[in-house]
Amino acid sequence: MRREDDLFKSGEVFVLTDSSKFGRVQLFSRLLHFPRDECYDREEEIGMSNKIVLIGAGSAMFGLGSLGDILNSPALVGSTVVLHDIDAQALGKVEQIARRYIDERKRNVDLQVTTSRPEALRGAQYCIIAIEVGNRYVLWEQDWKIPLQYGIHQVYGENGGPGGLFHALRIIPPILEICDDIRKLCPDALVFNLSNPMTRICLAIARRYPELRLIGLCHEVVSLMEHLPKILDTPWSNLSVKAGGLNHFSVLLEAIYRDSGKDAYPDIRAKAPAYFEALPEGSYENLGATKEILDAARGTLERLPYRREIWPERELFKVILEKFGLLPITTDSHLGEYVQWAHSSVDHKGILDFYNFYRKWCLEQVPETRIGGTLEIEYWRDIPIIEGILTDSHQEELAVDVLNRGYIDNLPEDMVVEVPATVDRNGVHPVPLGTIPKGFAGLLNNQVAVNDLTVEAALQGSRELALQALLVDPVVDNAVAAQRALDAVLEYQEEYLGYIR
Repeated sequence: MRREDDLFKSGEVFVLTDSSKFGRVQLFSRLLHFPRDECYDREEEIGMSNKIVLIGAGSAMFGLGSLGDILNSPALVGSTVVLHDIDAQALGKVEQIARRYIDERKRNVDLQVTTSRPEALRGAQYCIIAIEVGNRYVLWEQDWKIPLQYGIHQVYGENGGPGGLFHALRIIPPILEICDDIRKLCPDALVFNLSNPMTRICLAIARRYPELRLIGLCHEVVSLMEHLPKILDTPWSNLSVKAGGLNHFSVLLEAIYRDSGKDAYPDIRAKAPAYFEALPEGSYENLGATKEILDAARGTLERLPYRREIWPERELFKVILEKFGLLPITTDSHLGEYVQWAHSSVDHKGILDFYNFYRKWCLEQVPETRIGGTLEIEYWRDIPIIEGILTDSHQEELAVDVLNRGYIDNLPEDMVVEVPATVDRNGVHPVPLGTIPKGFAGLLNNQVAVNDLTVEAALQGSRELALQALLVDPVVDNAVAAQRALDAVLEYQEEYLGYIR
């Protein structure tokens, strides 16, 4: 049995969170195969042994969102929940909201608060990492705009292209510090990573601390649950699907009607164009926003200008479907970061509108509205996966990010890939996908050297390797621009990138 096949053990649960990312929260439907009442009856057997710690809990979105998933989990009733953050003021605000929520709803949980990460981590069995560094939006806009100023046509600047390099170089060192504490204080813990850039962070952890048991989680694949039932006019429960590739660069590979055993992909290719062309623009309901989220963000939405596009935020998406015959699981903003010709194909207006909405919503919405919107549902798949282990659920998970150990045949083994998985009492078991269609696999393989060099630049603190990472990136077509953009970002972000020499 591979180490990856025995990733999870029941016990303490640690949630390390310090980021903010708008998720399709209403679509995280419960996949577990057990009744809630039965789990409450098993409280003493299951929940009482769990210690749940949120590190970076001062982030109201992720701190309160993850806490909500825990507090509403029958399998975790009676758990100890520890909030941790280095920002005592932000931590105090989240604690106040959390205690009020617990008191009002009479949740059976022991809430603790600490600013000491070693105190929080000691003896942990599950660690969930979701951090950001510095002022996220100031730095993000530098990542995005500085390369554009030098003529590099990147699309979004968060996870791929030059912006993805700079983001990774900032965030990998502090995550490795967390992992070093995990190695020392709870070496047998399962480590979940929720931070971006997902692939590069997970690869860095796997290389620096290969002994840690690591899995990455991203919510983008849940778009299949949103769109496929509408495209095919059939319940989600009637579909068996497999998707895979790299994080934010993944496609639907297989879709089967459960009732007939028939291949659903011909219907998807025939019906998807009309469906996506008719998607409403500007409501953000197609992003999975709950009513509470939409109500809270209404003022922001009303201030944003909109323009009708043929496929809103899916122009590149359309090209992938038409030319490669594969349905992407995410939108232009993410896909476009990895494709060298994407700048000529993406819906730039849709991407800018989404970024402006996302930034304003994250910064302007008050924490109390987040607790009302996210605490009633499962925000990420981390807590449901832990529930699945504790209850031996045999559930299916649409996507996990793991080191490739034969899961995708035509990608290197020393690369983090995104594949489906199953969950039972023995852990999380990635599902092999075989061979990805050659055309799309070619696009994926263009990222292999970029990810490799980015991670090595971070691990070695090497300016030379950082420049090489830019020069092998298919998005970069000008060596002088690459050098100048790197020099500028290293200067502007000296506080975080001063270790790159």
